[in-house]
Amino acid sequence: MDEIVVGIDVGTTKVCTLVGRVEGERLVRILGVGIEPSDGIKKGVIVDVAAAAQAIRRSVEQAERTSGLEITSALVSLAGGHVSSINSRGAVAVTGGVVDEYDVAQVMEAARAVAIPHDREVIHIIQRGFALDGQGGVRHPIGMHGYRLEVEAHIITAAVSTVENLRECVAQAGVEVSQFVLNPLASAEVVLTPQEREMGVAVCDIGGGTTDLAIYVDGNVWHTMVLAVGGNHVTSDISHGLRLALPQAEEIKIQRGHALRREVGPEEYFKVHPFGEDHPVQISRQDLVHIIEARLEEIFTLVWKEIKRSGYDGLLPAGMVLTGGASAMPGIERLAGEVLGMPVRTAGPKDLLGLVDRLHSPAFSTSVGLLYWALAMQAQEIPRARRRRVRRAKGEKMTPLDIIKTWIKRLLP
Repeated sequence: MDEIVVGIDVGTTKVCTLVGRVEGERLVRILGVGIEPSDGIKKGVIVDVAAAAQAIRRSVEQAERTSGLEITSALVSLAGGHVSSINSRGAVAVTGGVVDEYDVAQVMEAARAVAIPHDREVIHIIQRGFALDGQGGVRHPIGMHGYRLEVEAHIITAAVSTVENLRECVAQAGVEVSQFVLNPLASAEVVLTPQEREMGVAVCDIGGGTTDLAIYVDGNVWHTMVLAVGGNHVTSDISHGLRLALPQAEEIKIQRGHALRREVGPEEYFKVHPFGEDHPVQISRQDLVHIIEARLEEIFTLVWKEIKRSGYDGLLPAGMVLTGGASAMPGIERLAGEVLGMPVRTAGPKDLLGLVDRLHSPAFSTSVGLLYWALAMQAQEIPRARRRRVRRAKGEKMTPLDIIKTWIKRLLP
């Protein structure tokens, strides 16, 4: 039976539910799509549970109708300024002298054993690299001989209250959250090439309420960050600057917007109907673009400061890949390249099958990326099963602490 995967991208501007069928190792056919305007969500955070739950329910129901399948569980995107990350190290003795899946699982657990505040929840633990008997640069230690295994891991945490609010909203739609996935990690699954990951690249997902950054070096995630600023701030600036209603400002941004003022002719004008005016008023397109350029330049300056703060600015020869709805702005690649001083390209989902008419836009990178993240999860299920067999084969008995941990995990969602 073909495997079915489901992703729910809960964004500031839209909720997108996708149902896919796995076809081959890295291929998903889109069977169902549900896209609804968001409500009750601000800067990636739930501010009205009832309104957000209703928007998610409408999206899920639409995806169920188009796919003909019932959705009971899904991967759900996560963003917001409450997300933070730390790096941690772990070390264990290799049992038997040859590294196996169980040893890798143990060293990852050791890296996880860091002091996390009680109001934080671990979302991801991602390996950055292994060392075996002091020899660093090991990527796949399984099957190698050694006595001491070490790992450097990237741990992503989020505010417990915010995560639980999102979980509750999804539950009210009749769906169980199988895993939360940070937005830029999901987007990276469909916009980055293997060569970029190896060389060193940053993926920047500019959504409606947040700008999400992930840095990849040597094929792994080295740093993540979420800025509470995005495309809606550009719309708000236009609304204030030109005295327009927000829906009208958003429409003008899409139809007339550009990221670089110098690339817009001084003779270009368009008509708008501002507040307090009885008749339409002519506005210079350069005035509009000046507002857009200023805000986008600020966003990329903040991104650059974060990259510098991470210390990995010298490890990104592949530059940056832009995605997300706001990355569709004409001229944004050139502006980003000038501010960041590195190669920049814009990317969205590609090579899709099925109901994909609207999904090739960068605005749906996270939505599609959730399905491909699900593929990666399935690939890890076999090693997990092997670890359980290895543990039994080694004759290890469960300690009282292990029994308590197992009992607690069964109770938790």
